Amino acid sequence: MAKIGFIGLGNMGVPMALNLIKAGHAVAGFDVSPKGMDALKSAGGSAAGDVAAAAGTSEVLITMLPAGKHVREVYLGADGVIAKAKPGTLLIDCSTIDVETARVVAAAAAAKGLAMLDAPVSGGVGGAVAGTLTFMVGGSEEAFTRAAPLFATMGKNVVHAGQAGAGQAAKICNNMILGISMIAVSEAFVLAEKLGLDKQKLFDISSKSSGQCWSLTSYCPVPGPVPTSPANRDYLAGFTAAMMLKDLKLAQDAARAGKANTALGAKAAAIYERYVASGEGGRDFSGVIRFVRG
Repeated sequence: MAKIGFIGLGNMGVPMALNLIKAGHAVAGFDVSPKGMDALKSAGGSAAGDVAAAAGTSEVLITMLPAGKHVREVYLGADGVIAKAKPGTLLIDCSTIDVETARVVAAAAAAKGLAMLDAPVSGGVGGAVAGTLTFMVGGSEEAFTRAAPLFATMGKNVVHAGQAGAGQAAKICNNMILGISMIAVSEAFVLAEKLGLDKQKLFDISSKSSGQCWSLTSYCPVPGPVPTSPANRDYLAGFTAAMMLKDLKLAQDAARAGKANTALGAKAAAIYERYVASGEGGRDFSGVIRFVRG
């Protein structure tokens, strides 16, 4: 079993780390908030004093951080992961960040002889708890093969997307599709309401015809048709609107850098920005149907 350092013990990081402990790995975690470290210790893990301590004693170092600036700080700082990690340490960043930062940090790791993967996830807190996350992974084939058993412990679907940054590229493209499709499904249900069409009838028809998509059949934004969707729990978040906005903004940053035309992605980002600004950032992203209703 591996000695694993885990930096970033928030809503996603804690259950991911706990699944590693359940599999028999020795996990030492660090977070600026003691809450996550307390949860880790209660499950049989240990607390690292700081980033350097987590990095310096590990065979594998995993991070789950809020944004690119935090990843740069944790990895590239004078007392950061790359400076303190032992030779041969495998670095895995599961944060969702910009592609440029992922590639810059991977290059810095390679310059120190360290293998690194960018491995953002899909599946939300529920997937992290259940160990059914999807990992989209960028980096070398050798590093991917080495990390595969750990991904299998924390997730159900693992795809090697390509070289450094490819995991982040896959994540932001996927979530741009998700953000756009959720707005489209929401608009359709609002239109159906205006036209007097029963929501269950629309679901029964569209879920078996050309309107079928994940936002409809797995995460339907109206109560009833999909009992497990957040719509049945007052849009209690599995994936918050604020996090969707973050990912849509990352997609737009990448589109501008790559000179890609993403008109619908831009419109979706604008809609979610207004929805979050209305005070609903902590709600599930499917709650955008409330904003669509006006």
